[in-house]
Amino acid sequence: MIINLIPGLSARACKTLKKRLSLLFAGARLESFRDRILVTALKTEKAADAAAAAQNLPGVAGAELAREELYPLVTRTKGLSLPARPLDFVKNPFIFIAGPCAVESEKTYLASALALKKAGAHALRAAIFKPRSSPYAFQGIGFRGLSIIAKAKKLTGLPLVTEATDTRQLEKLSGTADIIQIGARNMRNYELLKETGRSGMPALLKRAMRATLREWLLSAEYLLKHGCKTLILCERGDSVFSGDGAGLDLKIMRRAKMVSGFPVLADPSHSSKNRALVEAFSLKAAAAGAHGLLIEAGVSPETALVDGAQTIGLPAFSALVKKISGLHRSQGT
Repeated sequence: MIINLIPGLSARACKTLKKRLSLLFAGARLESFRDRILVTALKTEKAADAAAAAQNLPGVAGAELAREELYPLVTRTKGLSLPARPLDFVKNPFIFIAGPCAVESEKTYLASALALKKAGAHALRAAIFKPRSSPYAFQGIGFRGLSIIAKAKKLTGLPLVTEATDTRQLEKLSGTADIIQIGARNMRNYELLKETGRSGMPALLKRAMRATLREWLLSAEYLLKHGCKTLILCERGDSVFSGDGAGLDLKIMRRAKMVSGFPVLADPSHSSKNRALVEAFSLKAAAAGAHGLLIEAGVSPETALVDGAQTIGLPAFSALVKKISGLHRSQGT
């Protein structure tokens, strides 16, 4: 931690401040410089509260936490092996989680699931709850969709990724799904993050629109602190004032990879808002080092109740899998 001092602080005031900081940071090591004090060997679980207290002391301009103090559990994963279950990031150099934006009917969903597996999907999108901006928009089919996604899982043998929008959904979803998705709208829903962590389920955490790396990883820290053992991050992309997709933030995606040891996926569907752009966004994400894609694809995107315009058909998905697989083969991965 770095304690920044107010410019022009007298030597006497600085000495008094250091004494107070020594009491506040008991057991830590303090080193004084001209305009700052460096605090090391501080227990990470106490760092945030100690920094807040330090900022209230006379002579302190601010306190900056190191990454390891901000999100110690996230940074602790750096250098660890990628997970092999429920998705095998060890065996597969690139993972495809594919399916319609929402489960709408048994017939179309099962047809999509079977075709997507054949085309190369490693897991299925299985959303039965959908948070929507309009209260009048389709919100998902709810728990009656559990039997549908369970059938898809049995038919394909693929793991299911389903979104939780409320803490009360977790118990039932956990009985069928393999991974709980925390969508971009709920990245800051801290009670949902806590309960998802306590459930012990693997989690997929999307970055909220315009969220910083710090905010995203602090949300990840919530999941880990409360018991989550397997975590996947997903870059969702931002939107501009016109409402069009502003694209994937590949820089923040790469930084998330550097700071943590978690697999990082990209969502080319929500970031592009246009099925004609999905392939280009997918290839850019793959070239930038994404571990995989969370992508909207199905048998009849033109009739979808949700996000049909950004959902690709099966021929396009199959072609994309072949292109990205070829890219990885050419790189020897």
